[in-house]
Amino acid sequence: MEIREAHFPRRAPLDAYGNGGFRFAEMSHRGSLLCLPSGIYGWNFTEFSQLDLTSFEKVLAESDDVEVLLIGTGPELRPIPEEIKQAFREAGIISDSMSTGAAVRTFNVMLSEDRAVAAAVLAVD
Repeated sequence: MEIREAHFPRRAPLDAYGNGGFRFAEMSHRGSLLCLPSGIYGWNFTEFSQLDLTSFEKVLAESDDVEVLLIGTGPELRPIPEEIKQAFREAGIISDSMSTGAAVRTFNVMLSEDRAVAAAVLAVD
C-alpha cells in the first residue's frame, strides 16, 4: 500500500473549519492545512507550540509567489516568534498571525481578490 502526502493541486477557498479539520473543493480534510500557490497540503501540526522555522519550509520555497502569509494559530491569537517573522521578512513575505477562524475568512477574501496570499492554519475543534 502506498501512502501519499495529502495534496490538492490548486488553490481553493476554505468552505468550513472546525471539528478538527477543514472543507474545501467539495472535500474534507482532518488536520491542519498549508494553502500555497501550488495547492493545498496537509500540514502535520496540531499545536502552536510545535511550530518553528522548519514548519514553514514549503512557504519559503514558494516565496516568489507569496506576498502575504496568514497564520491561523488555533482558537486564539498567538504571536509569531521573531525568528520566524524575520525569515519571512527576508523572503519578502508579510506575515500575520490570527485565530484560525479569522485566518480562514481573511484568506478567502484575499483569494477572491486574486492576491498572492498563502495560509498556514491549525485545525480547531
